[in-house]
Order: sequence, then structure tokens, then C-alpha cells
Amino acid sequence: MDVIEKARELGKAIQADGKFIRFAKARLKNDDDENLQAAIMQFNQIRAQIENASADEEKDEIRMRELNETLRKTYSEIMATPAMAEYNAAKAELDNMIMQVNVIIAKSVEGEDPETCEAQSACTGNCASCGGCH
Repeated sequence: MDVIEKARELGKAIQADGKFIRFAKARLKNDDDENLQAAIMQFNQIRAQIENASADEEKDEIRMRELNETLRKTYSEIMATPAMAEYNAAKAELDNMIMQVNVIIAKSVEGEDPETCEAQSACTGNCASCGGCH
């Protein structure tokens, strides 16, 4: 049995899974949504303006507050779109599946039984607060 061959089979199985298909469709829908892409471009431009304004030796605090408020508003508008909500839900579902796969692989390498090892349920879904999946 070739491990790399099995990994390729796993990759194919992931791509055939409904969670991946849902995510791929949501990603394509977002990519094809001109209004959403324009809003994302606007968000990125505002973020660049904030970075430039932050680099100025004499920062205009009023301008910085305005830019930050505009950035927050634009972000909220983007995240409130049905297409982005579907994308985020699909991505979270796919990420959870991939995390479970990674846990099985990692625990198998540590000598645990691949048939019974499971992910800990303590995951908050916020990787910033995490020491790593185990």
C-alpha cells in the first residue's frame, strides 16, 4: 500500500464530498457576483488608505476614524450578503471536516487507532484563540 496513493484517493474523496461541492459552488457564486466583488475591492482600497494614513508622520486622527468607520461599514455590508453568508457557512462546514481528517491523521501517527480516534470537541472555531488542533 502506497501512502501517497492513499492521500491522492483521500483528496479525490474530499472533492467528491457534498461539503466540498457546496463550498466550491459558493466560492464560484461569490467570484461571479459583480456587486460583491466591487464591495470587496472597495474594502481593500479603504484598507490600503488606512495603511497609508497610518504611515504618515502626522496622522490625521479624524480621517483615520472616518476611514475605519467606512471600513467597518463596508465589511458589515459584505458579510450581510446572502452569498457571503452561504460561503462562510459552507467554508465552516468544510473546515470542520478537514480538521477531523487532520486529527485522525495526526493521532494515527501518534499510534492511536485510526478507527476510533476523534477530534476534541473543545474547538471554538476561532483559530486565534487556539494552541493548535490535536
